[in-house]
Amino acid sequence: MTSSAAPAGRRYAVIGAGIVGAAVARALTQRHPGCQVTILEKETGPAEHQSGRNSGVVHAGLYYQPGSAKARLVRRGIRMLQQYCQERDLPYVECGKVLIARNERDLDRLKDIEARATANGVSKVRLIDHDELRTIEPHAAGIAALHSPTTAIVDYPAVTRELLQDTVDAGGRVHTGVTVTGFDQQRSSEVVIKGLHDGTEADLGAFDHVVVCAGLHADTLAVLAGHDPFPRIVPFRGEFAALVPHRRALVNGLIYPVPDPRYPFLGVHLTPRVDGEVFIGPNAVLATAREGYRRRDVDLGALRTLVGWRGFRRFARQNWRAGLREMYGSASRRAFVRGARHYVPELTVRDVTAAPAGIRAQAMNADGSLVDDFRTSRRDRIFVVRNAPSPAATASLAIADDILAELDEGPRD
Repeated sequence: MTSSAAPAGRRYAVIGAGIVGAAVARALTQRHPGCQVTILEKETGPAEHQSGRNSGVVHAGLYYQPGSAKARLVRRGIRMLQQYCQERDLPYVECGKVLIARNERDLDRLKDIEARATANGVSKVRLIDHDELRTIEPHAAGIAALHSPTTAIVDYPAVTRELLQDTVDAGGRVHTGVTVTGFDQQRSSEVVIKGLHDGTEADLGAFDHVVVCAGLHADTLAVLAGHDPFPRIVPFRGEFAALVPHRRALVNGLIYPVPDPRYPFLGVHLTPRVDGEVFIGPNAVLATAREGYRRRDVDLGALRTLVGWRGFRRFARQNWRAGLREMYGSASRRAFVRGARHYVPELTVRDVTAAPAGIRAQAMNADGSLVDDFRTSRRDRIFVVRNAPSPAATASLAIADDILAELDEGPRD
């Protein structure tokens, strides 16, 4: 095992300027002063995809299997994120969260979630009855709820920009508009990154270590680096609506349904944001392109490849009913709002307007099963974050520390 102190001048590339990539870059400059850190981002600015198209929730750790990477990293990540926001004068609002049970089956699931939350060290979480729910959320409906008063909201794009500024202040470089197309590892001591810069093929630099935090394109870059092709990324579009300004008072804090344990998606919920808006959503609809934020965004080649994959076809056969429900909610705003009305009955279609959609980069195993936990892979000098959906933004600072600990162990096959 090598020393954790990297020699001055060691060269690191971080591919992707979302919040995880930004956290990794900052952590490198902090742990290894004098190293050279370069961030390569294909968009014109940071946090253009998952990091900038989400509800802004700081997930407390209610749902995750105790002992999992998600449970471990989200609890540590919350403490780090809260401290970072305080130090940088960024908003961190503990608005609280209720998971609402509509029936006895939901209540049984809530009790299981409460046990998980307790095992994960989430403080002050408790079951409350209908009357107490109405004191917290006067417009909400349900027979009971699980209340997490410390669940918070932040501005993740602002956090990402601040992390990148820390990196630049420490001597790091951020290159935008750069698309990585390959890796040359013929020389064992370094990795040469190939790519496009302003549409022109170029060597983007030689590096001692590369960390890929590419979200929607993680599997593509993993294969280019010689890693296993699985898990593969399957994009799910999450569509949001927003409450019109004069109806935002219907919601005080975060209002969530009890999630279906068969899926990693949390269901349509109501989410106040630090800018004063209130979002409803997201649903989970199969996207027709990796960056298919609009219904008309279609990549026919990618769709043919996906449908031709046996693992995806197996997933589709097992989940077609849920898929149809999500598609119906996507096609009909009335149906979309009806889902939220289960929890806030006063909502009407006239109370909402469209909001930007997001894409969840969901990893899927070769057999068609969804990857629930965070997952990474490493070969030689290239480390790839293979699955980092929610709560990766919450856990980003802790994820970065874990990645650095693995990098400091030295290259391996």
